[in-house]
Amino acid sequence: MWGLRQVVATEGLSTRYGKALLRRHRPDYQLILYAGILLAIGLIVLYAISPARVELMNLAGSKLNQAYFMQKQLLYLLIGIGAFIAAVWLPLKTWTRLAVPVLLVGLGLSLLLAVFGLFKVPLALEAGGAVRWFNLGIISFQPAEILKFGLLLYVAVFLGDRIANKTVNSFSETMLPLGMLLGLTMLFIVVLQKDMGTGIGLIGIVLTMLYVAGMSFRNFLLTISMLLGIGLLLVATSPHRVERVMTFFKPSAASDTAAGYHIAQAKIAIGSGGLIGKGLGQSVQAFGYLPEAVNDSIFAIMGEKFGFVGLVVILAVFFALLLRLIKLIDQTANPVWRLIVAGTFGWIATHTVVNIGAMIGIFPLTGITLPFLSFGGTSLLFIMLALGITFHISRYASHGLANTINSGQGGGQPYAGFGGGRRLRRARHASGGGYQRA
Repeated sequence: MWGLRQVVATEGLSTRYGKALLRRHRPDYQLILYAGILLAIGLIVLYAISPARVELMNLAGSKLNQAYFMQKQLLYLLIGIGAFIAAVWLPLKTWTRLAVPVLLVGLGLSLLLAVFGLFKVPLALEAGGAVRWFNLGIISFQPAEILKFGLLLYVAVFLGDRIANKTVNSFSETMLPLGMLLGLTMLFIVVLQKDMGTGIGLIGIVLTMLYVAGMSFRNFLLTISMLLGIGLLLVATSPHRVERVMTFFKPSAASDTAAGYHIAQAKIAIGSGGLIGKGLGQSVQAFGYLPEAVNDSIFAIMGEKFGFVGLVVILAVFFALLLRLIKLIDQTANPVWRLIVAGTFGWIATHTVVNIGAMIGIFPLTGITLPFLSFGGTSLLFIMLALGITFHISRYASHGLANTINSGQGGGQPYAGFGGGRRLRRARHASGGGYQRA
């Protein structure tokens, strides 16, 4: 696609970026620790509120056992663990070679879902006026998650090639084709599937990777400005998105709307938890008051159960996980692998910030899952897959700050550490004109 060269095969990387990149060592087990803590918390909360949710569904005609949500999430978790193990076991070059096929499968399935939804094919599951899932009988499947994972792999390979050729800031070779790809994904996800939350997640992934790739500040700011303009257009042309934005700015005047009710109930759930929470078996909001209690609103339910202290602990675990990813970005010398880690960071960070921000009222309400905690199989499967690849990459991280992204005509500025910002970029060697840490 667009002249992409597979320069990221292991053999090519060892030649272009040095044999030292292929030295295996002990991986970063803290990634597993923090993700495992979050997964365990999610299972405990789902076990606690499953009876309440099942009771409501049984009143509507279903015949489910009391532990339905917990059991189903446990099955999803086992599948996700299998995906994680596969990502750790398979060679990294396998994933870079699969970048284009996975992306095309994601685009194809998203288009197929839109066609099925247009012609009311039973395989297309409609919920809330949007068609986002394939109904496969006992399970549903969201193709947007495949597209998200495919975009992560493809953009990493794409930008890795541009870094090698020093054309990260080239309009014709980088910005135009990447803009066309992102526009196509927004068409499928935000317009056809009416899924702004997933669209925001995709943008978060790509922007993080562009930053780490060394895009110039001017081009990066221009990209953000263009995305904001497109986002405003997508909001202005959708009545339910306009309603959510108006609810955000005037919550008291919009309390009778669906979005206003949702935000109000989320705040009630968090506020009623107080300092230490009501306890696992004492939830009120799970009994039908708070919409999407097991999915997008799981953070509010946790606030009700664990209180302020519990939410601070959960946020601290997320923060620790993201810090480990930042450290791994800084220590990964291979540009493509570094970009995969950066994309995974952007994926988790964007979902976490937007989901929690919506629940506490600092962002407009949008449907986006909370990583590792929300109920759902497709999102958990692919985020575990991405984390597994990241864990595999941690076997090859260096002990210091890696810096292999060099500047050149039309190229990106050298990457000087995600945590350290761009202030390290301008120091030069006295002789060769290269860069060193300031």
